[in-house]
Amino acid sequence: MTGIARIEHVNISTSDAPRMAQLLERLCGWQRRWEGPSLNGGHTIHFGTKDQYIALYTPKDGIAAGFDKGLPLNHIGIEVDDIAMAEATIVAAGLEPFNHGDYAPGRRFYFFDWDGIEWEVVSYG
Repeated sequence: MTGIARIEHVNISTSDAPRMAQLLERLCGWQRRWEGPSLNGGHTIHFGTKDQYIALYTPKDGIAAGFDKGLPLNHIGIEVDDIAMAEATIVAAGLEPFNHGDYAPGRRFYFFDWDGIEWEVVSYG
C-alpha cells in the first residue's frame, strides 16, 4: 500500500454545467477551479475545493446521458455544516428533498438533480 488514498474528483455528465455549478456554489461554498472545452466538443467545469472537485461535463448536444458506463452510480454524498440551510437551497433551486433521516451521528436527506443524479446531503454538526 502506498498510503491513505482520497477521492480527488468525480466526473458527471450534466445537461447544464453552469446551472449545476451555481447550485454547488450555493450548497457547498465551492468554487470554479477550471473551465473549458472538453471531449467531443463538450464543455467542462471543475468545481470544488483546492484539493477535491466534481467535473461537470456537458456534451455538445446538451444531453447528459452520454456515458452508459455511469449507470450503476447510486448517489453522490456531500457533507454540509448546516443541513437546514442546505435543504432550503435545494428547494429554492426547484428540486425536491426526500428520505430525510436522523441517525447517529448525523442527519441526512436526498435529492435528484435536473438530470436524475441522486445526491445525499449529510451533516454531522
